[in-house]
Amino acid sequence: MNIKLSDHFTYKKLMRFTLPSIAMMIFTSIYGIVDGYFVSNFVGKTPFAAVNLVWPLIMMLATVGFIFGTGGTAIVAKTMGEGDREKANHHFSLFVYVTFALSVVLSVCGFIFMRPIASLLGAEGELLECAVVYARIILATLPFYALQLLFQSFFVTAEKPQLGLIVTISSGVTNMVFDALFVLLLPTHLKLVGAAWATSLSQVVGGAVPIVYFACKNKSLLRLGKTRFDGHAVLKATTNGSSEFMSNVSMSLVGMLYNIQLMKYAGENGVAAYGVMMYVSMIFSGTFIGYSIGTAPVIGFHFGAQNKKELKSLLRKSLILMLVFGIIMAGASQLLAWPLAQIFVGYDDALSTLTTEGFRIFGLSFAFMGFAIFFSGFFTALSDGLTSAAISFLRTLVFQISAVMLLPLIFGINGVWISIVVAEAMAMTFGLIFTKLKQKRFGY
Repeated sequence: MNIKLSDHFTYKKLMRFTLPSIAMMIFTSIYGIVDGYFVSNFVGKTPFAAVNLVWPLIMMLATVGFIFGTGGTAIVAKTMGEGDREKANHHFSLFVYVTFALSVVLSVCGFIFMRPIASLLGAEGELLECAVVYARIILATLPFYALQLLFQSFFVTAEKPQLGLIVTISSGVTNMVFDALFVLLLPTHLKLVGAAWATSLSQVVGGAVPIVYFACKNKSLLRLGKTRFDGHAVLKATTNGSSEFMSNVSMSLVGMLYNIQLMKYAGENGVAAYGVMMYVSMIFSGTFIGYSIGTAPVIGFHFGAQNKKELKSLLRKSLILMLVFGIIMAGASQLLAWPLAQIFVGYDDALSTLTTEGFRIFGLSFAFMGFAIFFSGFFTALSDGLTSAAISFLRTLVFQISAVMLLPLIFGINGVWISIVVAEAMAMTFGLIFTKLKQKRFGY
């Protein structure tokens, strides 16, 4: 039986509805991990460090997809909750076209300025050359990646989360297959190029297939078609999605800062170790992000329908689930630290030890991470982009930057890993405060 946005959500129904989105984000993380595995083990430590050095910048440029995916979803879901499906489809089409146009511009700018940016991040010699080559190939298909991020949200709004999962799996399988073919079969000097093209081809699949589906006659709630430019809707979506913009851009900037600090305290090994943690943490955080994506249209719909009782129920259930998920993940991180380090960097004993020790500290952050991610998505779905952005701003810029700049002065390299734990705990605290302060306004 299909679950509809207008339903009352029990724990069971909530998990069933959000599971495809969670699986979609986890699988996206897994095929990213496979990409890192092939580069680290079959191309080398320096190319692996280069990929991790420039990936935050690539994610920053692709954030336009998150902006109009999450921010646009809030508008489209609310409009459907108000009963105007035609207007909802006009908004949906507009957000798709604007996302593609903006990502083309960002792709060109990134391609042109990649070398000076990579150099500014501390890359030089072979590390610099590898970073520029990899990034420019990925940037060639950046518009499709941005669309893939956008459609991850809109598949849920269209009541087709399972189809979104299928598209994500198809994209991931494309990446895995071509990673194996290109990295294993190409000569040594072309292996990194092959890994980059494997990722780029997967992004084309992830972005192009949904365009075809929504442009054709389909059984979902959304249809891609003609629209007209609506500056107010674009501005509103941008405002709603400002938290995701803030979160992703800030995380990318913080990632660059982490790499700079790690180059200072541990050199290339530190950047490589951090890369392993980022790959693995993508799975854990992907669970929280997937849940947030899955619940956002439901929250937006009931907000539009003024069903405050259901909003309160969704909030309470979600906080309990974030607590349970967080405890499980923090525990798992302690058990998996050593075997994961062996999988990625087992060929280097010093690097493996650094990665294991760092990940056991870093992994404690998962106990708190889900709350801030959910609170940000919750307020975005309520069209309160300012509060959502404030939570993201505090979490990723204020708390993380302050921690990563100060704590290494006290604890050395371990201070870098501790900083993420402190930042997530502070973000959870402030998220709870904002939620309490906004209770009367939204009636949850």
